[in-house]
Amino acid sequence: MKNLDLKECRDKLDVIDKEIVRLFEERMSVCGDVAEYKIGTGKAVYDATREAQKIAAVQELAHSEFNKEAVKEIFSQLMSVSRRFQYGLLSAHGMGMDTGFTEVETIGKKNKKIVFQGVEGAYSHAAAKLYFGEDADLYHVPEFEDTMREVEEGCADYAVLPIENSTAGFVINNYDLLLKYKNYIVGEVYVPVAHMLLGVPGAKLSDIRTVYSHAQALAQSSDFLSVHKDWKQIAVLNTAVAAKKVMEKKDPSQAAVASRTAGELYGMEILAEEINNVKGNTTRFLILGKEPVYAKTAGKISVAFEIPHKSGSLYNILGNFIFNNVNMTMIESRPIPEKSFEYRFFVDFEGNLSDAGVRNALTGLAAEASVMRILGNY
Repeated sequence: MKNLDLKECRDKLDVIDKEIVRLFEERMSVCGDVAEYKIGTGKAVYDATREAQKIAAVQELAHSEFNKEAVKEIFSQLMSVSRRFQYGLLSAHGMGMDTGFTEVETIGKKNKKIVFQGVEGAYSHAAAKLYFGEDADLYHVPEFEDTMREVEEGCADYAVLPIENSTAGFVINNYDLLLKYKNYIVGEVYVPVAHMLLGVPGAKLSDIRTVYSHAQALAQSSDFLSVHKDWKQIAVLNTAVAAKKVMEKKDPSQAAVASRTAGELYGMEILAEEINNVKGNTTRFLILGKEPVYAKTAGKISVAFEIPHKSGSLYNILGNFIFNNVNMTMIESRPIPEKSFEYRFFVDFEGNLSDAGVRNALTGLAAEASVMRILGNY
């Protein structure tokens, strides 16, 4: 190796980098020509077979195993950037993804029929009243899936569905319902959660032997409950269902973990206040309707997608967000039941379906994912 000092090395790198940028811009100009051809012929931007062949060919030009892998990574990114550029050109020619959604001034809340899971006094009940108002036309069903079915079948205008808790995490099974039913997210509401230990009138803490609640509420109150090791914990469909069940049995040895509102509604006594592990605990609820609409002021989008089961797939597809300056706020994965050890991804990101960057990102997602669905813009 020549005996160069650091400045000389950096000067040489500067010259090389300038040439790389010049060649990159020349390459992107040719990519523009390719895009024009594809616009004229309707040919798809993403050609996985062609890209794989190209990357394999340029790898052979490198002289060491390290450089071969480096060339593979560099050209994978070059291909990715080229696709993003071409997606933008397609969108500019009105050939981007058709989202299937309609923009409206606002999402109507008046004179609507709203369904929630559980019974009166449930946190879902509180979420419905918080979003739609105290005088909203509400009714309840036993299961979360029932709420989605009611909307899909036209029995209700909107469903209220818990999806995430700030301490217990995601309501996993409800994510699956977002894809099982063809309903769309039109709003969200956050409800503060303060769990009480409720008993029948006259009951004392020392009487308790069995505690009922929703599984997440039990998990959120685990610190308090773990002190009472002799208490049997039983999960039921809903916190308010637990309160109602205990009150109906009138057994002083039974208690429920539920809200203060549920306790007041069913005439129960508070045996212990705010027993949840973390104060400031909050649950996020989705509002779902049957029509794919979004308000002009909507600022969050939820999507679900599946990707090829191979190295770099997720990394590459998330580049659609990065390149279009779209801020991703959440990502969650769920197993695909019919595909062992393959996963479906749920992503939330900021934006409106009318935004050019968002539409470009979605065009890329739709082209590169095996399956992609927009769940809502709200």
